[in-house]
Amino acid sequence: MKGRSMAAKVYFVDMRATVEVNLLARFVDCMEKAGVTKVAGPKDLVGVKLHFGEKGCTAYLKPTYVRTVVETLGKTGCSVFLTDANTLYGGSRSDSIRHLKTAFEHGFSYASMGAPVIIADGLKGTSYQTVKIDGKHFQSVKIAADIARADALVVLTHVKGHELTGIGGALKNMGMGCGSRAGKLSMHSDVRPYVGDKCVGCGTCLGWCPVTAITLKDKRAMIASKICIGCGECMFVCPERAIKFQWDDSYKAVQEKIAEYALGVAKPKGEKIAYVNVLMDIAPQCDCYPFSDASIVANLGILASLDPVAIDQASADLINQAPGVPGTLVKDTRPGSDKFRDIYPELDWTIQIRHAEEIGLGTSKYTLVRV
Repeated sequence: MKGRSMAAKVYFVDMRATVEVNLLARFVDCMEKAGVTKVAGPKDLVGVKLHFGEKGCTAYLKPTYVRTVVETLGKTGCSVFLTDANTLYGGSRSDSIRHLKTAFEHGFSYASMGAPVIIADGLKGTSYQTVKIDGKHFQSVKIAADIARADALVVLTHVKGHELTGIGGALKNMGMGCGSRAGKLSMHSDVRPYVGDKCVGCGTCLGWCPVTAITLKDKRAMIASKICIGCGECMFVCPERAIKFQWDDSYKAVQEKIAEYALGVAKPKGEKIAYVNVLMDIAPQCDCYPFSDASIVANLGILASLDPVAIDQASADLINQAPGVPGTLVKDTRPGSDKFRDIYPELDWTIQIRHAEEIGLGTSKYTLVRV
């Protein structure tokens, strides 16, 4: 893949609808104009990569929109499957059985979607395919096997805030989301949390840690740094917000590693990959948590593009240009304020954009085409 010197086209449909033309019809029009359907051929096995949401999360993508993607792709004669990879942490999606159960409970089944659900990295997250990328951090990456082997891929992303990357868009969904468990571990390897003074020793974090790196001592949580794998899930399950990250250069490395894993997903697909970003229920945290906080801006619409860097840049710009919702985690609600820096002041979310551009994944220059 080569970086693009010209601006990429990002197609956008806002939330308006009428009796004559509803939002789903506008969504289909947006995908077709963006070329999403052109990535799939009549005999292709086409994966739709999405996040099914952790049990307790309420902000994950609504099944109605996912089914619309499935039906639109199905018109090409391809065989569509919905997919994700197992998580590194010990939640409701840490193995394929619980992952599938959670997906079904959230409305994603063959009966409701018209497509099967396949967890791409196998029963326990150990099934992967190695892809050579020659990046800054990785010479090769370990991509979930069935995503790597799919003939084509549509990366369908619920855009939200994220505690490791500032914003969780297509790059995060594709990079971290398509990595096998070993891949996720390598991406998190630079991150280490610590327990601050607000800890009350409630023990909530103990049950969430996948490697039992957290113990209680004198009514205070203690994290064993030699055992911790850096998944960071303890930070937002802590009801006191007592767990923080030791930010130095680690947050930069994490974002760059995610971008390189995204390259490992996109590179083998060539022209047979497309991206859809949904800007609705824009929660401040990832859908990996067992809750969803209030949306930081109003629902904005849906984007579609053939460039993952451009679509993430456009998504961030639209969110930042919108007024923030008072009473949410965003303190500066003025239109034009950086909502992600406001929530995560220690994070520069643009690092993932810049590194993805540097390694030839796409361009941050875009033309927004309103459909």
